[in-house]
Amino acid sequence: MVVLASSSVSINSSPIMGTGVNNTLFHSQKPQKPLIFMPNAKPISQFLSLPPLSIDAVSPSSARTSAVAVATDTNQPSSSSDQDQTTKKYYFVVANAKFMLDEEEHFKELMNERLRLFGERNKEQDFWLVIEPKFLDKFPNITKRLKRPAVALVSTNGPWITFMKLRLDRVLAESYEANSLEEALESNPTKLEFEKPEKWVAPYKKYEYGWWEPFLPPGPPKPEA
Repeated sequence: MVVLASSSVSINSSPIMGTGVNNTLFHSQKPQKPLIFMPNAKPISQFLSLPPLSIDAVSPSSARTSAVAVATDTNQPSSSSDQDQTTKKYYFVVANAKFMLDEEEHFKELMNERLRLFGERNKEQDFWLVIEPKFLDKFPNITKRLKRPAVALVSTNGPWITFMKLRLDRVLAESYEANSLEEALESNPTKLEFEKPEKWVAPYKKYEYGWWEPFLPPGPPKPEA
């Protein structure tokens, strides 16, 4: 029979928590070694491939060069989008003058009502009637469908022009850009002549000639009667 030395670990025959191993096995861990401070230890930067970061890594001359480059970039010409800020967008509906000024039964009332509304609210007028507008030359697909002379209702208010398109129905709508109001509302001199019907059967009174004059652009001469 072999006798174990006193340093041997004894196993208790009674199981603990179903393991069958004595508690001394779970608590017999090796003691941790204390941390040793080495005053003469080399800095960690010597063990790395990159040198330690230094403020002198960026020279003052290179910093000044970068600053000059940034300042130069701020003085560069602006993009084309900034240059286009001088232009303004205008929306319009257009039809032949006979329909717009002499036949359409709601048009005069709609224009007078809007003019009255702007006057009550002290708003600057942003809609005009242009007889034979020059900007129509930019829209060959529209001009080939128009009887001449033509009249356009022009405004800077896009949603209102969309409303007028739906309200008047038999008109064409588009938009364009111009550098000034004068350029946007340029027109060709035109003489308007409307034949008077022999018998007026509409339930409303016939429009008088020239009712549209308050809506013409400011400045240019009025069309001849």
